[in-house]
Amino acid sequence: MQSSKEVLVAVGRIVRRLRPAHRGGELTPAGVSLLSHLEELGPSGPAALAELERVTPPVVCTTLSGLQRLGLVRRDSDPDDGRRVLMSLTEDGRSEVTAHWSTASQRVATTLAERFTAKERAQLVAAVPLLQRLAGEL
Repeated sequence: MQSSKEVLVAVGRIVRRLRPAHRGGELTPAGVSLLSHLEELGPSGPAALAELERVTPPVVCTTLSGLQRLGLVRRDSDPDDGRRVLMSLTEDGRSEVTAHWSTASQRVATTLAERFTAKERAQLVAAVPLLQRLAGEL
């Protein structure tokens, strides 16, 4: 279906153009996603994060290790089960995810205000629930 390819291409371009430029490019899109989950959910285990990302736990653990090296997350023992590990945002991690989304949101808002009509902006806003549903179904 041609329209599905067009949606993929357009979304892919948006994502690439909003890719984080913080920390000399060390923060990957996967890292931003994990930081965002931790901000939303609070302390979480790698298995739960992997399920949300729909990847394997080893993939999440690799990304979390990189985030830990950057000082953006910390690893703690689960107070209810000392065998489990919980990952949490550090203050630097919270600042980084806030800065990323603030910068990205500002870029989108500025572009929409300067380059799109009110009708076009309304059409994009109306499509958001469908895009969220698509993301959840994939």
